[in-house]
Amino acid sequence: MHGGGSTGTAAAQHAGRLKWALGLTATYMFAEIVGGLVTGSLALLADAAHMMTDVGGLALALLAINFAAREATPQRTYGYLRMEVLSALTNAVVLLLLTVYILYEAYQRFQAPPEIRSGPMLVVAAIGLVVNLISMRLLAGGSSESLNVKGAYFEVLSDMLGSIGVIVASLLIMWKGWVLADPIIGASIGLFIVPRTWTLLKQVTHILMEGTPANVDLGILERKLMQIPGVTAVHDLHVWTVTSGFDAMSGHLVVADISAGREALRQARHIMKDDFGIDHVTIQVDDEVLRSEEALLHV
Repeated sequence: MHGGGSTGTAAAQHAGRLKWALGLTATYMFAEIVGGLVTGSLALLADAAHMMTDVGGLALALLAINFAAREATPQRTYGYLRMEVLSALTNAVVLLLLTVYILYEAYQRFQAPPEIRSGPMLVVAAIGLVVNLISMRLLAGGSSESLNVKGAYFEVLSDMLGSIGVIVASLLIMWKGWVLADPIIGASIGLFIVPRTWTLLKQVTHILMEGTPANVDLGILERKLMQIPGVTAVHDLHVWTVTSGFDAMSGHLVVADISAGREALRQARHIMKDDFGIDHVTIQVDDEVLRSEEALLHV
């Protein structure tokens, strides 16, 4: 059961930061919901909704880390490492659905703008901006290493931008009496995060489809393996991502002399580790006879 549960995934290394971000976000979320209801601001409620998504996303991220640490079993030979990817997928889908709701609510408010208390709205948004900036600082380092942390970071980023938007809307209402600023900013908060969420969704889908990692050029990899002395062919070559920071490879090397297979395998492992950073490698060594026999099995 090689490649089972591990506490060393990219997300696990940032679990402490995720916990701090979760605590800050959850505490402020309740304050922002109350503020949105009291002031009647859609922009503030939209930001609170994003905060609620953050709380769920951060909680899912931590849950995924705990599952990923579980050992592999005969039924799940990779353990629960894919929980991180499923968590990121959930975050992306929820964010997109939330955007649809915010746009619908904005449309309704364009038809009948409600009364908005801009003063309390400004205070709540300013506090939210500070909280979001702290959370972003906590998650920034891990966002480039883990899809799970990246998903949480994008959600906090959207909230930070939302807080700025709410501040702008409250000032416009306070100084100009322009109540339509509230639904406009609310809709903008939803729309701004869509491209980034869509990118995250594509990355997650690529992993679930076992696509080749972006940092691996399969053509270059094949050429490097073919340069190993004694190797005459490479086939059934696959590289995929199990979870962030954990890529795997499998393939067949055909050698002219099967007795040279050990050295060819040793060099192939070094190529995978040194040139591509992949140490979870499964390679079968064949000669022409074994390769022809294997071909018959697929007929």
